Formats: sequence, structure tokens, C-alpha cells
Amino acid sequence: MLVLTAAATAPAYAQAPAAQPATTAARSAAEFSSLVGRWVRPDGGYTITIISVDANGKLDASYANPRPLPFSKAVASHDGKTIKVFLELRAGGYSGSTYTLTYDPDQDILKGVYFQAVAQQKYNIYFERAKP
Repeated sequence: MLVLTAAATAPAYAQAPAAQPATTAARSAAEFSSLVGRWVRPDGGYTITIISVDANGKLDASYANPRPLPFSKAVASHDGKTIKVFLELRAGGYSGSTYTLTYDPDQDILKGVYFQAVAQQKYNIYFERAKP
């Protein structure tokens, strides 16, 4: 005589994955999105146009004074809750000139220091968001 026994097992249920917090990259991209736009320096009409910012802080940006000049480096970063922007020019009489800026969300401005490499001088400056 053959005896069959059945093991009692609880049924297996698929579990929904636990909700994940926003990834650091997605959070950074969302926070950096406040930088997108056209920014004008009121003391001379110089403009920075930020087209996009990736999650790593790389800016797709251009500069005009009033002619377009290329950035050799254009990045955003976090310093705690503060968004910082670093821009370096590599053209004509501007090679090595930099903008080191901080985004002020209350005033919606980029403020900081412009270093003019040829003259070896620093200037406190700010950029306002251009109105559409």
C-alpha cells in the first residue's frame, strides 16, 4: 500500500515593493531645475542662459557679453541645502575667468563673485532672472 502525505504550506503571496524615497539623483535634478532660465547681470547686461541641468549638476549653459562665449566648465552642486554654480570661461580675453555663484531662492537671484582672470580682480555681482 502506498501512502501519500501532503505537506501543509502557507500560500505564497507576491508583495508589493516598499515605497522608495526619491533617489539622490532625481532629487538633485528636481532641485537644480530652479536654475533653468535666462539670467541677466544688471550692471552690464551680461547674460547666462541655463537650458538644463542633469542630476550630476552638469549645466547645459551659454554666456553672452554681448557676444556668445563658451564655458569650459559649467556645474551646479549642493552645499547642504544651498545650490552653488561654478562657471569658467575659455575664450579671448576671458580665459580662466570664473563665476562662483549661489542661488538665493527667496530673491530668485544668482549672486557671488566674478573673477576676471586677465586683470586678476574679483567683483561681487549678481544675476536676476530675466522676465519672459
